[in-house]
Amino acid sequence: MSCTELLSGPTLPGMYEISTDPARIDVARVHKWLSTDAYWALGRPLDKQQAAIANSLNFGAYDPDTGEQRAYARVVTDLATFAWLCDVYVDSATRGAGLGTSLVAAVRDHLAPYGLRRVLLATADAHGVYAKFGFEPLTEPSKWMALSLQ
Repeated sequence: MSCTELLSGPTLPGMYEISTDPARIDVARVHKWLSTDAYWALGRPLDKQQAAIANSLNFGAYDPDTGEQRAYARVVTDLATFAWLCDVYVDSATRGAGLGTSLVAAVRDHLAPYGLRRVLLATADAHGVYAKFGFEPLTEPSKWMALSLQ
């Protein structure tokens, strides 16, 4: 399912278009952002980023005048029971104006009709941003396990 919506507001400079159309993702730009500036993806190879995009639900935020991508978020999901929100990134030239918050709101709103049981994410530094949307620490982290293959 694809969605496109225009977002603006008192904290956003101008208006941004948020879309889940995978054809609009500027893969080279997203790869540069994540592999050089995102602590969780530093050094991620381009082929890995391409595979991640191809196998995920992607959200891009675009300047409607230029079409330039200004932010990105990726969701790994079965669209039935579970989703993992990851790779949320806002271009450094656009940060601080609320675009990241609007992007996460668009992700939440897009996923809401599916009735997912759980949406997870991991962050080292943006707990306050995600708490606005109801994200909270795991209530029983001892139930969760991870398998590291690298």
